[in-house]
Amino acid sequence: MTSDLPFSADGDDLFAQLFRLFQSSGPVNWKLARELTKNLAGEREPIEPAIAEEYRELGHVAELRIQSTANLPAPSPGDLNPTDRATWALENQQTFRILVEPLAEKLVGGFSDVPGAESLGQMGAILQPLGPALLGMQAGTMVGFMAHRVLGQFDTGIPAIDHDQPYLIVPNVEAFAFEAEVDARQIRLWAALHEMLFQRLMEIEWLRGHFVSVVNAFYDTVEFDMTDLMGQMNALNDPDQIRDLLGEDGASTPALLKSTADPDRLAAIQACSAFIEGYGDFLVRRAGAELLPDLGRIESANARRRSEPDQAEQYLQQIAGLELQRHRAGDAASFCTEVERRWGEPALDRVWEQPEHLPTLAELTDPVGWAARVLMDTFEI
Repeated sequence: MTSDLPFSADGDDLFAQLFRLFQSSGPVNWKLARELTKNLAGEREPIEPAIAEEYRELGHVAELRIQSTANLPAPSPGDLNPTDRATWALENQQTFRILVEPLAEKLVGGFSDVPGAESLGQMGAILQPLGPALLGMQAGTMVGFMAHRVLGQFDTGIPAIDHDQPYLIVPNVEAFAFEAEVDARQIRLWAALHEMLFQRLMEIEWLRGHFVSVVNAFYDTVEFDMTDLMGQMNALNDPDQIRDLLGEDGASTPALLKSTADPDRLAAIQACSAFIEGYGDFLVRRAGAELLPDLGRIESANARRRSEPDQAEQYLQQIAGLELQRHRAGDAASFCTEVERRWGEPALDRVWEQPEHLPTLAELTDPVGWAARVLMDTFEI
């Protein structure tokens, strides 16, 4: 079996090839990330024009339904973009950089602090760019795996950074319809509702910045144990061992790093991510109930998807302990239903007034506790 990574044990000295590949001018080796993403996402698959046009039309339908049912900012102009896996991966290569770039400084410092790092000999030549390379592997494999699973921007569990284009990944949406055993036309509209709603949520002035701040606060507490990694690198005596270290597709790289972090700050990320997804479920249910006779089956199938192992999420958990717990979106949707039932729609709208009004992870299953904290000045609890 041969590796898909862009170097070979034949010809040039392997360390020289690694050195060239690992060169990076920034905190993340995006060149390496792109190579891995391309290998994992696969070749481009042109979308049939009639199917693409149907998706775009459903995007307009979804936008009209959401506009009539949701009190959210208008999205940036732009049609829904039905695309394939490879194109989505290419255009979203750096969309999730907030999940890897904050780790760069810690990796650089970690390498320099490990006793014996200076005694690695020839391998020491690639230590300096090794941090960006490891993060490039992480970023590339994460997006590559995402491309085979997510349905659109709404389905990543992570607010996109500096990216406002609405997408649906057509092969994944169609595959979900087949797996859910639901008419594909219903799944397409359901996914379009989710995607166009997500775009409106991302127009909330403070939401992206708040997510970045809670991620940075979490990463401030991440500490890497570099001892095991350095031991593995000291043991590299031949090209086969290097290939074993890097893996056929980069998939083994997160296991090289061991880290610890603050669980309370992790809970802030989980709460924010879960509420964005759960609020989306809640409003799509309202906007799509009259048009989607199989909505209950679709929601059940989607809940199963969220509870299944996700390779992209496993990477985040393994490299930095960042576990999103996307199944908590179900708690968030129930939270929205209960808040509106008890105190009305204006009470639920209070969530989006400021970051402090977002429910905590514990409050997702305790709407009364949230109300006592947020609503007591204007609503009877």
